[in-house]
Amino acid sequence: MQSLDASQIGSIGVAAKALKNGYLVAFPTETVYGLGADALNADGVKRIFHVKNRPTNHPLIVHISSILNMTNWATNIPDYAYQLARDFWPGPMTLVLNRSELAADFVTGDQDTVAIRVPAHPVALGLLIKFESLGGLGIAAPSANKFGALSPTNATDVKEELGALLNQDDLILVETQCSIGIESTIIDCTNKKPLILRPGAVTKELIEGALGYKMSHQDRSDLRVPGTLKTHYSPKTKVNIGSNPKKNEGFIALSSIATPKGAIRLAAPENAKSFANQLYFSLRKADHLNLKSVFIVPPQGDGISVAIRDRIDKMLANHK
Repeated sequence: MQSLDASQIGSIGVAAKALKNGYLVAFPTETVYGLGADALNADGVKRIFHVKNRPTNHPLIVHISSILNMTNWATNIPDYAYQLARDFWPGPMTLVLNRSELAADFVTGDQDTVAIRVPAHPVALGLLIKFESLGGLGIAAPSANKFGALSPTNATDVKEELGALLNQDDLILVETQCSIGIESTIIDCTNKKPLILRPGAVTKELIEGALGYKMSHQDRSDLRVPGTLKTHYSPKTKVNIGSNPKKNEGFIALSSIATPKGAIRLAAPENAKSFANQLYFSLRKADHLNLKSVFIVPPQGDGISVAIRDRIDKMLANHK
């Protein structure tokens, strides 16, 4: 495994060629780091599942560089999906659509749907554009962590978690901390109206404003999409909700909430956006410190706070 500074001239080209040759590349997006392979390369995609220890029936997100490439991967795309794509791509939103013949079972988890996203991070977009110039059509990429664990938000965490499992020709593109810090919003676009399957930074309020009608957020037991299992996103440290940690227990809350005596303050974000950005990084810090327990006071209200509470709820389910 090699680490390349994404800001250095030529790094993006080297990474694109590695993908085209069947290797894996970990790269930053605005949400979290992804572990990518050529979405048309069955062997490359198979290695993603092996490295992550991910169930092969759990689908991957196909990353593309432009809304213009949607029809390569999807068919019978509804008008509202195009509206969402125009309004929020590039950005932290994944659309689940009826798949085209190009979208193979090894990417879709043997389903008739495919998940597609255009990321906003300049490194991710640059990688996609260069990869497509070499004849590629999309990069299949889940988060660059072991299945069920916390998504990494920087290259150091990727290397720590997956470095020993990657081979010498795989690459990690090194960039600064991902700006959002939690995974993309996932929207089911296979019916007459869209349905939010996983909340994220493209919030329910933003989507409703774009489409002009109310939406709901709920699970679909008949549809497997990334990150919607009841237990997921879990650190090794036990996660609790509340503001009463004991001595030497971790504590994460907005800066307006004082640190209880004896607790180890892991993060004090000023608002919900910063809370999302710091959440996974802070919980990885708790693991590094070998803390037995961490207490979190989640931000309340709408917007990205809904996504933060969704991730924390899945952590709690993991530790029951």
